[in-house]
Amino acid sequence: MRILFMGTPDIAAESLAAILAAGHTVCGVFTREDKPVGRKQVLTPPPVKQLALEHGLEVYQPKTLRDGKAEETIRTLAPDLIVVVAYGRILPAEVLALPKFGCINLHVSLLPQYRGAAPIQHAVLNGDPETGVTIMYMDEGLDTGDIITVAPVAIGEDETAGEVFDKVSALGAKTLVDTIVLIGEGKASRTSQCHEKATFAPPLDKAMGLFEFTGKAPALHNLIRGLSPWPIAYFMQDGKKVKVTRSHKSELTGKPGEVLATKPLTVACGEGALELLEVVPEGKRPMQGFEWAAGRRLKKGDLL
Repeated sequence: MRILFMGTPDIAAESLAAILAAGHTVCGVFTREDKPVGRKQVLTPPPVKQLALEHGLEVYQPKTLRDGKAEETIRTLAPDLIVVVAYGRILPAEVLALPKFGCINLHVSLLPQYRGAAPIQHAVLNGDPETGVTIMYMDEGLDTGDIITVAPVAIGEDETAGEVFDKVSALGAKTLVDTIVLIGEGKASRTSQCHEKATFAPPLDKAMGLFEFTGKAPALHNLIRGLSPWPIAYFMQDGKKVKVTRSHKSELTGKPGEVLATKPLTVACGEGALELLEVVPEGKRPMQGFEWAAGRRLKKGDLL
């Protein structure tokens, strides 16, 4: 199979690596532009570009796919199949129509649930017991194409979005390669989505992270898990942010904000309580919750 790959972040790089390992010919790679990273704003290529260059692949970074130049490039590359994984650009109809076997996309949800930019995070935020990957044929809509393959992934009660993402990335790469084989053999199924059941997963925002202990413990726990590793949930203490990257629900009870134990640091909520297992105080290193409590000399009965 002669494949044109389009993708940008780590999950896309993992899928590209799997495609190469399976022996397919990757005739070219489309990815987003290099971006400044870190405090020093060092111009850094995306993970897909780094991997592609390591394998000697041709890399293209067009600012748009709608000016005709990208379409001309793709015609010249003559792919049998275009594979898209977290590319970050919409493919116009002219591009979708070019490959012999069409264009397929790996989406990290069980479509039609969680169409959009942040499906794994929203699944965790909502306390879902599972998510998964969907390989679909692409059309002009946002994650609306016909489904080829679906593979579910369980979400652990304390797993963060980052941890779930790692599991889904690995499964997604394998499922994608298996699906490419089915397409090449003419055995790929095609199932229309039930659009009436669609839900959406918009991009995350830093403002989502602020919480107070008046909230219910299950919802706060899901917020902490769903926003880790970014943008990270936090509460305010003495005018400073205290980020919480890992938590666990507790059976203890008390009035909201009351310290019920210091090891592990356990704080009462509007309903139930939370163990704050890992925190990042403003301007300080990540630490375990009980370390932060000891540093502030918190004791049972204090209020946060």
